[in-house]
Order: sequence, then C-alpha cells, then structure tokens
Amino acid sequence: MPLTLYNSLTRRESPFEPLEPPKVRMYCCGVTVYDYCHVGHARAYIVWDMVRRYLMWRGYDVRYVQNFTDIDDKILNRARETNSTMEAVAERFIEEYFADMDKLNILRADEYPRATHTMDGIKRLIHELENKGYAYASGGDVYYNVRQFADYGKLSGRKLEEMQAGASGRLETTEIEAQKKQDSSDFALWKSAKPGEPAWDSSWGKGRPGWHIECSAMVRDCLGETIDIHCGGSDLTFPHHENEIAQSEAATGKSLANYWMHNAFVTVNGRKMSKSLHNFITIRDLLDGNWSGDTALEGSQKSKALEPMAVRLFVFMAQYRSQIDFTEEAIASARNGWNTINEGLLFGLRYADKLNWDVEKTGQDTDAVQEFQAAMDNDFNTPAALAVLFELAKELGKESNILVHQGKTETPAELLQLHWLTLVSLAGVLGLEVQPEADSNDAVGGLSDVEIEVMIQQRKDARKARDFAEGDRIRNQLKDKGITLIDQKDGTTIWHRG
Repeated sequence: MPLTLYNSLTRRESPFEPLEPPKVRMYCCGVTVYDYCHVGHARAYIVWDMVRRYLMWRGYDVRYVQNFTDIDDKILNRARETNSTMEAVAERFIEEYFADMDKLNILRADEYPRATHTMDGIKRLIHELENKGYAYASGGDVYYNVRQFADYGKLSGRKLEEMQAGASGRLETTEIEAQKKQDSSDFALWKSAKPGEPAWDSSWGKGRPGWHIECSAMVRDCLGETIDIHCGGSDLTFPHHENEIAQSEAATGKSLANYWMHNAFVTVNGRKMSKSLHNFITIRDLLDGNWSGDTALEGSQKSKALEPMAVRLFVFMAQYRSQIDFTEEAIASARNGWNTINEGLLFGLRYADKLNWDVEKTGQDTDAVQEFQAAMDNDFNTPAALAVLFELAKELGKESNILVHQGKTETPAELLQLHWLTLVSLAGVLGLEVQPEADSNDAVGGLSDVEIEVMIQQRKDARKARDFAEGDRIRNQLKDKGITLIDQKDGTTIWHRG
C-alpha cells in the first residue's frame, strides 16, 4: 500500500511521489520569535516532527528545513515594550523555542534559516519579480502585482475579487500604503525604513523585507526551486502560503511545492485560543502545571504538570487535519493513555533479566507493524496507529501484573520480547519514548505500586466490615487514576494500569 497524503493544493489525497526518491525535501514555516510558544505551536511542530519521523522510518532521506522569522512588526513592538533590540528579542525567543521543543522530543531541523541571514536571496528574488513585471517600486516600497499572476488563489480557493486588502500580511494597511499600491490586493515585498527601525541597504533605498518574501527566498536558498512538501498551520494557507506560491512560481516558472500540508487548529473548551479570552496556554505553562481548565494561571494556582509525552499523545489523538479541543477531559485521557504506553515501554527494562531475554534478539510482530503502517500510510491516521500501540501496551501491562502478583507468566518469554520490541519501535516512530526517570515508584497516575497495594488492602478491610460504599469509593478512586481492579474467585485482587 502506498503512502497517501492529502494535498491542500489539489484538495484530494494522492500517492506520495517525491521528486528524487528516496530524497525528500521538506520545508516548514517556523515561528516569529517575539514570545513563548503555545499549545497551537506544540501541535504544529509535533505533527511535522511525526511526518518527518515516519518518512524516515519508511526509508526516505529527509532534508527538513524550518525557518525563524526574526524581523517583523511584532518583534519590533516587543523590543520597544521591553526597552530592548530586535536582535536581543529574537535571540531570546529562539533559545526559548528550542527549550520547549526539546522537551517535547521534537527532532532538530537540518537547517534553521533566518530572515535576517537571507537578505541577499530576498533582494535577488524581488529584483527577478520586478524584472519580469510581477513587482513594482512605489515610494521606497516594493509591491507584488497580484493581478499579474493568473493562478493567484489556487491554494486557498479564494477569488481575487473576494480578497481585496487581505493579502498584505499581519497588520492592516495604512492610508499611506494604500495610496502607494496599484491594487488593494497587492502586498509588500520590501518596506521602506521607518525612523528608529532596523534597515538594510537596497536599490530601492533602506528598508526591510515583507513577511511572505522571506520564506520564498529561504526555501529556494536551502532546498531549491521545487520541493516535495511545504507544511504549516492552516491559518497560513492565506495569505502567507498563497503569496509564497505567487512569488516563487512567478520568478521560477516552476511549482514551489508538489504537496502542501496543513494542520488544523487547537481550540480550548471549544473556543479559539487567544489572550483576550484568557485561555492562552504556553507550552511551558502546560508542562509546569501553570494552567487550569480554560485559563492560564500564575503563582500558586496550578494544575498537575503534564508529561511531555502526554502532550504528544494528546496531539496524536486526532488526525492532523482535524480540529482538536484542549479540555481537562482530553488532557486526562492523554495522560492515562501515556501511562498505559509508558508501562508497556518499561516492561523490558523491568523484566528482561527475570525472563532471561536474549539481549541480541531483534524482530517485530509483523501483523502489528503492518496494521500500524496501514494507518500511517492513510494520510497519517495517528488515532488508528495509536490503537496498535495501546493493544501491545495493554498486553504487556497485563503480563506485568501477572509477574508482580504470581511471580511468573505462562506466555512464552520470546513472544513477550517480540511484542515489547515492536512497541518500542512503533512508539519511537511517533516520538513516544520512555524517560529514564520514569521507572521509579513515582508512578503513573500519581500512585506507586506500594500505594496501590495499600489502597487495595483498605478496600478489603472496608468490604470485610461490610462498608461497601467505602469499598466502592476506593475502587472508583483507583479507576480515576487509571488503575483497574480484578477480584479473583479465591478472594485475592489483582490490578493493572490503563
């Protein structure tokens, strides 16, 4: 079965056929570095990390490039607010970006081009567009003549008459800028210098590039004129990606990307995440526990810190093109799901010696691998792929409890090792990896094995005293922590996680 991708440009799924197999050239639009990354960023970069990992697992040689926008009105505004400089603000939040993404186990890109390091390529591209009649200078600015590009709107599906001034970028067009344009839909390629702002020399005068031209230049400089996959959030489809296509394809006469992929939004309790709604949650707040419900909190008001692997699992619980809602219930489900997989991943670390496993043994469960690949080949259907992991992990968790309570298992050790090796391998494709400190008594669900055994004994005592309500309360409390109790005919109780 071939790998099929949904292409935002063609609006249909089609088999993935790279330009020069097994090489894959992949570009992802990165962050504008003026603030901490939020859960929306987490979803986007976890998704594209997953796509990259899976392509590598399928045997492709992936070159993955992700840019930093380090010159922008938002960065300049933050510099003014903090009495700093554009360079200092950008450097600070580039470092913060890496700190957050490293925690989420996101692989580093092969290259991180920056807009300020790509000025020669940017100016060269603008000159080409100007020479070919797609751009014009006006009062120190340079604008792209949208009506000259016949295919404008082919990615977003919008008609030019419906767009009007929406193509320019992130900030509303000023009256002065509107007067410089030949058409309200035209967008800036080069902006003339304003007093006190950073500027670069050019044949049009001192200034700085527009937002859209930066990515077009960085794609060409790092990966060439046509790439395999261009990806980013769905909010970038228009105007950013639409404008990238117009710029690059007008200059080269070639397709910018053969496949366009976009991830859907993250909502918070059904509402769009925004600072004005006070539901804006940064990645570090999520990992540190500085959030509760639909509100990011400060100080002593804290929810339980969320494990980075649970964040990845939360993202994979929905297919990447489907909107995903950040709720306490969804996070609890992700936390419990990670607990189950984590217990499965720990199985080999805990019992390899006891089961006399052959440490040189390789191999995987063919049926599980094929089921996992079928799910992922279907436009990265991660919920179906996770189902394969959960089946393996639950089986290993069950065997773990049998080993704990009975000291042995009737399942052949070779089969258990095969299933464990399969789980470790497939989980790794999704970037789900057990942490070294995870195999401790600070257990999954917040309870250690000893604490669970104590609560089970308390339940037995309550039931012996015919206090069945208390017994049920303890069972439900354990269930809420992801612990399932199984009462045996001989009066003993066994348990397992997940």
